Amino acid sequence: MKLFIDKLKNHIYWLKISSGLYDGMDDETFLKMAYKRKFGKELDLNNPVTFNEKLQWLKLNDRKPEYTEMVDKFMAKKYVASIIGQEHIIPTLGVWSRFDDIDFDKLPTQFVLKCTHDSGGLVVCKDKSNLNKKAAKKKIEKSMKTNYYKGGREWPYKNVKPQIIAEEYMEDISGNGLTDYKFYCFNGVPKYLYVSNGMDNHETARLSFLTMNWEKAPFGRSDYLEFEVLPPKPTKFDEMVKIAKSLSGGHPFLRVDLYEINNKVYFSELTFSPCGGFMPFVPEEWDAKLGEMVNIRKVK
Repeated sequence: MKLFIDKLKNHIYWLKISSGLYDGMDDETFLKMAYKRKFGKELDLNNPVTFNEKLQWLKLNDRKPEYTEMVDKFMAKKYVASIIGQEHIIPTLGVWSRFDDIDFDKLPTQFVLKCTHDSGGLVVCKDKSNLNKKAAKKKIEKSMKTNYYKGGREWPYKNVKPQIIAEEYMEDISGNGLTDYKFYCFNGVPKYLYVSNGMDNHETARLSFLTMNWEKAPFGRSDYLEFEVLPPKPTKFDEMVKIAKSLSGGHPFLRVDLYEINNKVYFSELTFSPCGGFMPFVPEEWDAKLGEMVNIRKVK
């Protein structure tokens, strides 16, 4: 019953956001409200201590123009390629402002559609002849109408131009699907990462935090099941660490997401505020322990 009530409350909360009920609320007031709703305690922006608190502080105080480019799923490719090289970028097949402008005849049999401004607009096509274009259009157009910034007031997304991109469909020869390697980097130093698999289905998805020695970290997330057996360490792990360092330098915190596909490292995305700064750590004490690693004193 409690789970049902929590889901209902969460559904109502997001309905209020999508309806524009909070549009007139300034960012600081909104974040204090959202933080109190999530954690049941006040957000301390004068003396932030925990990881989640400091991410909220950074949302309000660390707003560099290049952040918009860094989170745009299309523009980020050029930004990242300039640092680590084009060979680590998944090729783009096309860019459009409207779903109806997509010329599917020119796309290969397999491809992926993404929206550039959010994290939910994704359509994976493994066989174009069987693609349900009606369902794909409904999903993409819903995402195109969504203002991702409103959900958590993550400033980098505020001015991202909503577009649709098609990417090459990437598949590892192992046949086990793609595994995400998300590096938690503090001032250019990767301290932890998490691996995840099957994230398209929350019920069966697996997610585990790891140390840089590829051992299970002493903390996790309460909203996902962990791996019973850890995935094997990527063969290009050292190269991944080097790339994560290169991309995260100069930032108090940045999550660098990478793939290893057929023994080659590819860039996925950059994230300034995982979970929007509302991550449910277990044990809860690790919220503060990770917070110690986020140095906000040098932010201008």
